This record gives sequence, structure tokens and C-alpha cells, in this order.
Amino acid sequence: MSILKLDAGGIPQGWVNAEGATKHYAESSVLWTLGDPIMRMRGGISRVSGTQSIIELHSIIAVKGSSKINLFDVVPVITKHKLFKRDRGLCAYCGDAISESCAEAEHIIPNSRGGKYSWMNLVISCRPCNQRKGNRTPEQAGMSLLYTPYLPSLYEDMILKGRNILADQMDFLAANLPRNSRLLEGLT
Repeated sequence: MSILKLDAGGIPQGWVNAEGATKHYAESSVLWTLGDPIMRMRGGISRVSGTQSIIELHSIIAVKGSSKINLFDVVPVITKHKLFKRDRGLCAYCGDAISESCAEAEHIIPNSRGGKYSWMNLVISCRPCNQRKGNRTPEQAGMSLLYTPYLPSLYEDMILKGRNILADQMDFLAANLPRNSRLLEGLT
């Protein structure tokens, strides 16, 4: 179970597990929470009071401190999994739905022609389209892109990273997505 960790201003810092979140609660560094409690952590029994310590973990926690992150300068790390989720599992050339295990990260402008390994030059494609395009640009291969690649925002990246995102976590992240985010299409 992952817990969305924010800074004091509500900017996402990452996903933490229950133990990491419990540490923030125990250190009194949790400033505020969102959502209902999702888990109870039980600690030791006090010699003085005889009661067991219990910490209720919420799905979203904001911790002390502010982020040094400029939301507009963040370039998320590219992984095939995040690229697949960004492109919604659709081949950029034929539009077929493909499984993540069969999807290929395809350079729009081939590496050998100066194409970079970047969000703006990578799309998901099926193997037949990737092989048909080969070491050519889409124009040279007579294959046009069905969608435009884009650089995910920090909030989109948190969705792309998350495996099992709870409803209140998704609501928080979705409320901060750019209006033109393709991820919104899958949420409505």
C-alpha cells in the first residue's frame, strides 16, 4: 500500500510505504493529511499507562518542509512502464491496443539520426510498426503519428508511477493535472 507524500505546500514528493509514513508520524513531521485512514500501525505498550500506541495512516500526508522543486522544471525519469501508461497502451502508428509486455519504446527520430532518448521523441509502438518504420523518420516511412508525445507534469508523473492508486489519491492528483492532459481522458 503506497501513501502519497507531499511537502507542506501540497507538492508531491513521492510514494512511501507504510513504514516510511509511520516514521513521519512518529517524528511529528506530518502537518496535515487527506483522505480516510487506510491502515493502523500498532506499537509497544506503555509501562506508565499500559496502553498500546496506535498510529492511523492516511492515504495522503503532507510533511514539514517545502520542496525545492520548480513544477515547471521537473523532467520525470523515463521508464517503459510510464511511457506505456502515458500513451495509454496504444501503438502510435496503427492505434492498436498492445500489452505492456509486447510494447516497444520507439524513437520517432531514430537515435542514429540524432534523435534523443526523451519524452518528446519516444512513443509506444507494436513490434510490426516498429520494424516497418525501421531506421527512418515517420515521414520517410510514410507512417504518421496518431498522437503527439508530451512531457508529463509532476502530477502526471505521480499517476504514471503509482501502481494501485486509491480514489482519494487519484482525486488529489487529477485536480492538479493540466487541462489538456491525456490522462484525464482515462479518468472520466
